[in-house]
Amino acid sequence: MMPSASGGTPGAFGEKGAPDLARSWNALVVCIDTLRADLIDDPAVRTPHLEACARDGVRFTSAYGEAQPTIQTRRTFFTGRRSFPWRFQFDTKGLGGGGATGWHKIPPEQPTLAERLVEAGWATGLVADTYHMFKPTMNFTRGFLSWDFQRGQESDPWRAGVLPDAALAAHLPDGPVDRQRHAGMRQYLLNQRDRRSEEDWQAPRVFRAAARWLEDNRDNGPFFLWVDSFDPHEPWDPAPGYADAYFRSAGVRDYIFPQNFAGISDAEKARTRALYHGEVTLVDRWLGYLLERLERLGLREDTVVVVCSDHGTELWDDGRFGKSAGHLHPYNTQLNLMVLHPRGLGAGRRVDAFVQGHDLVPTLLDLLGVAHEPLDGESAWPLVTGAREHLRDHVVIGWGQRASVRDRDWNVCFDTTVADGAPEAYDLRADPGEKRNLAAEARDAVALARRRVEAVLGGPLPHAFPAGVSLPTVAPLQRWAASRFGSSAR
Repeated sequence: MMPSASGGTPGAFGEKGAPDLARSWNALVVCIDTLRADLIDDPAVRTPHLEACARDGVRFTSAYGEAQPTIQTRRTFFTGRRSFPWRFQFDTKGLGGGGATGWHKIPPEQPTLAERLVEAGWATGLVADTYHMFKPTMNFTRGFLSWDFQRGQESDPWRAGVLPDAALAAHLPDGPVDRQRHAGMRQYLLNQRDRRSEEDWQAPRVFRAAARWLEDNRDNGPFFLWVDSFDPHEPWDPAPGYADAYFRSAGVRDYIFPQNFAGISDAEKARTRALYHGEVTLVDRWLGYLLERLERLGLREDTVVVVCSDHGTELWDDGRFGKSAGHLHPYNTQLNLMVLHPRGLGAGRRVDAFVQGHDLVPTLLDLLGVAHEPLDGESAWPLVTGAREHLRDHVVIGWGQRASVRDRDWNVCFDTTVADGAPEAYDLRADPGEKRNLAAEARDAVALARRRVEAVLGGPLPHAFPAGVSLPTVAPLQRWAASRFGSSAR
């Protein structure tokens, strides 16, 4: 079975447009949360299996989010439709702390990738521990014949019980323990209290479950499996030994939730980075486990493999840990996107043209030979075959109220909801690290960026997003902690 020029299979559609399933490829997508795009090129961070994906597949080196962070990106990944601008008014009560702008379900009228493929004859499966996808009202399971939710991440309300203050204190600076403030950490530690071996950590559980799914469906092709690993999202809590391989110092505690504590020492910063890097290496190892199982089952030559991420994180690049709309730099906004073709087309190729999250669905449908109506995104595979040189000359990224407009010369960021917008403008040719804000001097670049955002919004700035697009609700855990412990530290 030789691929066609577009990357799909020849004769994939019969006279009536139905796929020839006997000749159709499988698809495996692995989405890794909070994986910085620059780590694969960092020799100090051990990622042999991610490096192998880059070597054996096509790596899109200018892939950026369209709407971020977690749920916003996945909504785009699942539909091929832009999530930004935020324009839907859905009841989000019950999400528990999900009051971030654009944090809601996939609109009912937007078909998902899984729905498209199951209707075309693919057996579809979801294996994930990204618990936000399974919260009330979210319904990210649409179109999946089976879905496996691996419980326990972050503040997933899974396990209950009593946690001694000493268990919290082990991950906090000296001082009294504020049980209300750290209720989420308390929940996570309760969730993880029965771990005994590396296989009990979250990422191994996800990838082992995904491998079982492949075993169960090896003769059920064509199939589509979406694997969603919440790690290396915080808490940065790798299995024993992984962080020590990067940095270890006597007396330095593991701040698994990097809350940017005041007065954090250089050793504590180094240890926190080591926790993240260790978790990345843990995820990489178990990604390798899954890909090895795909190979051993004889499925690799019939499967399109995609490895992607939803956003990155800051590792004290600009004086803090974590991600936010206030830091729309590549360490936060750039995506990993690698495509391994069943026939090895484009192996080792680095494509520098701009692509975004909403290009994922049309790219996969193109490779699988499944027809679809025009979507907001476009297939990126013609960039590999040489049929096209670029899809767009700039990207617009929405995160909360702020937007980033990036082309080859400038990254301009501003608040879309107020007149001035507090713009930032970084000259990418003179300042690739994006350290010097030249907004006062670069008025033409700022004006162009505003026009580009207005084109996406379909109207002038400033823009008022619809009231009620997010209805913040306090998680039961937070309500209980407030009523039980109050606001004082204990």
